[in-house]
Amino acid sequence: MTDLAALLEEFYKDVRSAPDTTLIDGDELRSKIEFICRCITNKAPIRFLMACLLGKLNNSKVDIRKPYTEIGGKGTYSGRAYDEQYVEPFVIKYKLPTNSTTAFLTPAFRNIDRTLTTDLVLVGRPRQVYTNVLELLDLVQRRKVEPANALKEIIRFLAIIKSENETRMKQLLRELKHSEDTLPLSSEQIITLLQQHLSSKNSSRLPVLMVAAAYLAVKDRIGETALPLQSHTAADRQAGSIGDVEVTIINDDRIITCYEMKDKRVTIIDIENAITKIATLQHRVDNYESR
Repeated sequence: MTDLAALLEEFYKDVRSAPDTTLIDGDELRSKIEFICRCITNKAPIRFLMACLLGKLNNSKVDIRKPYTEIGGKGTYSGRAYDEQYVEPFVIKYKLPTNSTTAFLTPAFRNIDRTLTTDLVLVGRPRQVYTNVLELLDLVQRRKVEPANALKEIIRFLAIIKSENETRMKQLLRELKHSEDTLPLSSEQIITLLQQHLSSKNSSRLPVLMVAAAYLAVKDRIGETALPLQSHTAADRQAGSIGDVEVTIINDDRIITCYEMKDKRVTIIDIENAITKIATLQHRVDNYESR
């Protein structure tokens, strides 16, 4: 058995010492791997590939295209086990730009019971990222690409992207610092900036942050504050919250105001659902206090 945690550390050390050195022959294949790593809207395929490649490195006899024990037959393995046991601690440790949770629970990679051949259509966007994943798995299985080289290339691109993001963030922070003779933004300019951000793609979380920030900015004046926000992807019922932003009186846990953000017109059904959630939460509180 290979020490996979140590192997990942070794690969990371190698790519950090030579970030401009690639182990992949062919510009086309290298571009496809880079496309997977740089896909902003869908990072699940990165961890999926890393887990599959680790499985192949740990046991060369497995079929890298069969990362599900439900597939049956020879060569199957649990890609999710490799993902959660080795990939997740590794990407968290080095803050690499990937999914924060296992890729095997995302819609495209959940409940698959057949070999991941290139003719399989995985449902998800962008389509090209899944096409690239299947092609890479096929090349590794046909021994056209070494799994170690493919995994190193993924880690190399992730390290490069991480460095680029850090540089960009430092530049933005420098630009945000006002010199003594710089006038602060007017109210109109602030509203314009917020409107521009709200009209951008992937800004569904921004209304929640705006309301929470407003309460936190004036909490000492109004005596009210917003509770810590729940995960953006967690359902309110699952997280045990009433809505997106919950407001309490300072030094009091009781919720006095709740905001639920909707990108549509509020209907009677929405209101009824909110009332049901409040009643359910209150019932839990009453049961807890009665113990």
